[in-house]
Amino acid sequence: MTDVPPWEPPLAGNEVDHLTGALERMRATFRWKADGLDAAGLDKRIGASSLTIGGLLKHLAFVEDYTFATKLRGEPAGEQWDFSTWDSEDWPFTSAAADTPEQLYAGWDGAVERSRARLAAALADGGLDGPAHVSNDAGQHASVRRLVCDMIEEYGRHTGHADLLREAVDGRVGEDPPWDWRMPGG
Repeated sequence: MTDVPPWEPPLAGNEVDHLTGALERMRATFRWKADGLDAAGLDKRIGASSLTIGGLLKHLAFVEDYTFATKLRGEPAGEQWDFSTWDSEDWPFTSAAADTPEQLYAGWDGAVERSRARLAAALADGGLDGPAHVSNDAGQHASVRRLVCDMIEEYGRHTGHADLLREAVDGRVGEDPPWDWRMPGG
């Protein structure tokens, strides 16, 4: 197997390679599940759930920025996440219906690009054991490793949601993107 897609984690590597590889695989699988939908597809709901793929895109864009700007570096998540405009903590999910597909895809793609740069800088500065800005009530700071693991968990949960939603939209199923598919923006 010499032709390996860019999101495939290494078969043998160090801890950074495996954790960042697992995160990239989850990002790619989620983005493939969300890829190429129009407004109706992005707003499709199933059953009693209010989840949509558009809502998941916007929520995960927020989580990317919040985790790798605020939790990691102590910086604001970005002006697009002005909490004073939120009517509830579910705002990224509920407000997505008012966004165009282009806005939702660009929002997620941009957040992932910023997160990759922030994580790369943190790994170069202190590695996985380096302290993140976020701390508990006792003043113990999370490690960069903890934030990466939290993001893998977040994507695991929501990629499962996206699996069900995408199948309801147009029947797309599968564990991984096709080998020739490439994530927009890199």
